[in-house]
Amino acid sequence: MYEQLRLSNQICFPLYAISKEIIRRYSPFLDELDLTYPQYLVMLTLWEFGEQSVGEIGSKLHLDSGTLTPLLKRLQSKDLIARTRSQTDERTVMIALTNQGRALEHQAVDIPNKVADCFKLTADEMAVLQKIAHQINC
Repeated sequence: MYEQLRLSNQICFPLYAISKEIIRRYSPFLDELDLTYPQYLVMLTLWEFGEQSVGEIGSKLHLDSGTLTPLLKRLQSKDLIARTRSQTDERTVMIALTNQGRALEHQAVDIPNKVADCFKLTADEMAVLQKIAHQINC
């Protein structure tokens, strides 16, 4: 067997496993808000940046519109967002928070700290991990 093909020598596998574990740790906190992890990510972008087009949200989250559209429809059915056509370009769908969506931010504010507590990492270790993840992802 080629040494470079061993699972233990792959960078992709531990990152994949970590990603799955992080999402698993978010689940109980997001269940309380009736959100999936991808829905939570959309809500984070809206809380931070306000109204945006589907394309802008997709760009921030690295998701295509085919993935985003059903997710956004579910958030709309929960009355957390409103989807409207742009006044300047009817091909563009704009996404905005509803009052209920804005109120949910107050319920979600402690989630990042709760998840961080699950990993037993110091603040410095978390900062290093986040920095490395951003370097890889950008």
